[in-house]
Amino acid sequence: MTDADRVRARLLSEHAELLETTVTCADAVAATWDGGYATDRTAVVPPLARRLSEAGVTARLPAVLSDAVSVLGESLPAPPVAAPPYVTVTSVGPVLRATLSESRLVLTIRVFSVEDGRYRRAEGREEGFHAEFR
Repeated sequence: MTDADRVRARLLSEHAELLETTVTCADAVAATWDGGYATDRTAVVPPLARRLSEAGVTARLPAVLSDAVSVLGESLPAPPVAAPPYVTVTSVGPVLRATLSESRLVLTIRVFSVEDGRYRRAEGREEGFHAEFR
């Protein structure tokens, strides 16, 4: 099992409720779009950020990041906060970042996709947490 797989498995098992709340927030944002898609980033990011904050997701994301880092046997130099560079809301969903000893961990909760300049709700309920090392 790769490090990314270990991180993803842990987050899906320990933070499934947070993921489901994130998906619910994304569904509510997408429900406001005519034709099932948006062409303007402002129809995605600010409404999603607001809904995530109101649902308490944003405040909990730093703990999710800390948990992911601990799975790798590493620690963060300082406690993460619910703001850049640790946590940000992008046009595909929340992104969490941590600098590790030999790489950078980037976690994405993909709830939207971008296809031909159109923002769409990601297929299915959600693939969950996507972990990447850079």
